[in-house]
Amino acid sequence: MITRKRLATGAVALLAALTAALLPTSAAADEPVAKESPKVELVLDVSGSMRAKDIDGKSRMSAAKQAFNEVLDAVPEEVRLGIRTLGADYPGPDRKRGCKDTRQLYPVGPLDRTEAKTAVATLAPTGWTPIGPALLGAAEDLEGGDATRRIVLITDGEDTCAPLDPCQVAREIAAKGIHLVIDTLGLVPDAKTRQQLTCIAEATGGTYTSVHRTEELSRRVKQLVDRAADPVVTPVGTKGAARCVDAPQLKAGLYTDRETFGEHRWYRVDLLPGQELRASVSVSADRAVNNDYGVLLRAVTLHGREIVRGSEAGDGRTDVISTGLRYPKPDLDDEPGDAKPAAETVCLQVSNSFSAPPSVKTTPGMPIELTVDVVDGPSAASDVAAFGLGRGWWLLGVLVLAGFLAGLLWGWVSRWRVAVWRTN
Repeated sequence: MITRKRLATGAVALLAALTAALLPTSAAADEPVAKESPKVELVLDVSGSMRAKDIDGKSRMSAAKQAFNEVLDAVPEEVRLGIRTLGADYPGPDRKRGCKDTRQLYPVGPLDRTEAKTAVATLAPTGWTPIGPALLGAAEDLEGGDATRRIVLITDGEDTCAPLDPCQVAREIAAKGIHLVIDTLGLVPDAKTRQQLTCIAEATGGTYTSVHRTEELSRRVKQLVDRAADPVVTPVGTKGAARCVDAPQLKAGLYTDRETFGEHRWYRVDLLPGQELRASVSVSADRAVNNDYGVLLRAVTLHGREIVRGSEAGDGRTDVISTGLRYPKPDLDDEPGDAKPAAETVCLQVSNSFSAPPSVKTTPGMPIELTVDVVDGPSAASDVAAFGLGRGWWLLGVLVLAGFLAGLLWGWVSRWRVAVWRTN
C-alpha cells in the first residue's frame, strides 16, 4: 500500500515538473502575432470663418482647441496620431497660394500629449478652406503598412478651392483600395456644407456628424479615435476582372472594389467537396442615381453554368443595396485511396443596374463590398442549407397533414349532404 502511494506521489511530481518545463514554450508558441498600431490624423479647419462666436458663446476655434485638448488626453496608447491643418498660415487674397495652405502640424506617430497641445495652442483663424488638398496631404501622411487608417475632418464650411472637388478626392482615395476611412464633422454647418461633408464621408465608408456644442465635438472625436483603435474588420482591396478566367482568387474575408454603372465584375473562389460557399455583396450609391436600380450576385461554373444567384432591386433614394447567396457542395461518398479531393472553382459575378443623370460623374465607380465565407457543409436535415427548408420541414409536414384531414372531412360532409338530399 505504501509503495503504491509513493509511486503515485512520484508520478504526480514528475508530471508537475514536465508541465512546468513545457508551459513557457507553449505560452510562447501561442502568443498572437503583434498587430500594427492604428493610424489616425485629425484635420482641423483654421480658416478665417472659425472666428465666428456661435458655439457655447465662444469662437469655433476656441471650441475646437478645447475639444482637442480633451481628445489628446484620452487617446489610447496604441494609436499613432497626427494633426494636419488647412487655412492656418496664409491670410492673403491670392487664391492659388491660399489653396495650397495645408501642412502637418504634428506627425503621425507615438503621441507626446504636451507637445501636441502646445502645437494646437499656437493656431489662430487665418485663411482659406482647401479641404481637397488637405485630404490628399492627410492620405499621404498615413501611407505605408497594413495598419487601420482614419482621417477625422473638422471644418465649419465648404471647400473654397474648387474645381478640386473634395468629394471627388475622397472617391479617388477610396478607389485605391487601402480602406482609408474619412469621418467628417461640421461645426454649425449650413445646407451646402452638410451636403459636401456627407458626400466625403459616404465615399469612404465614414460618418458625418453635425456639431453645435464643444461637448459634442469632444465626445464624437473621442469615439472615432477609439473606433480606429478597435476596428471590427479591415476590408482588403481587390479588383474584379471582366472574365472569370482573369478574375482574382479570393479566400474567406471582406473585400472592397469599385464598379461603374451597369458593369459586370468577376471573382473566383475554390470550394472543396463538403464545403459551403456563403457570399454577399453591397453596392453603395455614393452619388445621385436614377430611381430604378438593382444588384445581382451569381455563382457559376468555369464553363458558364449557373449554380445559384441572389438579386435585389429598388426604386427611390438609397444609400446601399445588398444581396447574397449560399452554395453547399456535396461531399464525396467514396474517395479513392488517400487522394486529396479536387477543389471546384466557383466564379462569382457582381453586376449592377444603376444609372445616373448626365451631369453625374461615373468615374471612379461606386464602392462595392464583397463578403466571402467558406464553411463546412451541412450534415443534418435541420440545417437550413441542407434542403432549403431546415426546420421548415416540420411546418410543411403539419400543413400536409392538415390538408389531408381537411380533405377527408370535406369528403365525408359532401357524402352526407348528398345522402340527405337523396332521402328527401
